[in-house]
Amino acid sequence: MDEREKRNGNAGRLYLAATPIGNMEDMTYRCVRILSEVPLIAAEDTRHTRQLLAHFHIHTRLTSYHEHNKLVKGPELIGHLLSGKDLVCVSDAGLPGICDPGSHLAGLAIAAGIEVTPLPGANAALSALICSGLDTARFTFVGFLPKTAKKQRALLEKLEQREETLVFYEAPHHLRATLKELSDVLGEERQAVVCRELTKKFEEFRRGTLAEHFAFYGEEEPRGEFVLVVEGYKEGGSSPSGEQPKTPVELYRSFLLQGMEKKEAMREAAKKLGISRRDVYSAILEQPEGQD
Repeated sequence: MDEREKRNGNAGRLYLAATPIGNMEDMTYRCVRILSEVPLIAAEDTRHTRQLLAHFHIHTRLTSYHEHNKLVKGPELIGHLLSGKDLVCVSDAGLPGICDPGSHLAGLAIAAGIEVTPLPGANAALSALICSGLDTARFTFVGFLPKTAKKQRALLEKLEQREETLVFYEAPHHLRATLKELSDVLGEERQAVVCRELTKKFEEFRRGTLAEHFAFYGEEEPRGEFVLVVEGYKEGGSSPSGEQPKTPVELYRSFLLQGMEKKEAMREAAKKLGISRRDVYSAILEQPEGQD
């Protein structure tokens, strides 16, 4: 049985439609037409999407489909499609399925033998990448980092020696912490481009090292939505400190020299190496007497 035979010929079609990431003129003719023709649009935020539809004089019925209702609403939308009616799924901005529940709906549709079709258009990650000046031949889209510091560190350590360009999303209120974490793990001298408010009035591309970006946003209040494009690991490049990796005791001593108290120095050394404070303490105890 070939792929065409597997599909449900009586079902409607699911369209995954790109919407503008800031500039209304980036909407495609095809997307406007299909949004006008289908009987239903599943939107991440119906209030936001209603403004988009009003701009293009589209009067199609909207229904809410987002991260918090996808497990209940997803099967309902599949029922709509199986009844023979088409459906468009949109996110608040850009392509659905990228860091939003559109991917969940696409998976349900494919499992039910329903045709899934893209309506291509704006995407923040690719827009940032092609204007970054960094390598575009190979890249990894990381998206938003995990919420907990432990999981962030674990993920970044896996990415540290990846040679392809890395692309991250970040909200303004987390930007400083993320730049600090990227600088600590990937290296202060790693080149990066901080892309802000893409396609909007205050669009901006800041180029420099991760350390320079962290210093800049330490003084400047982050505003808008951000995409971070970071160069990949280069063979023979330095470690994050610009030196050979340090042992727990060496890091502990370097923090003491910076004026930290012993407990704080142990805590920072453990955080830097991704180990427990007890491991740092044990390494210190193993040193010859008088060499803590």
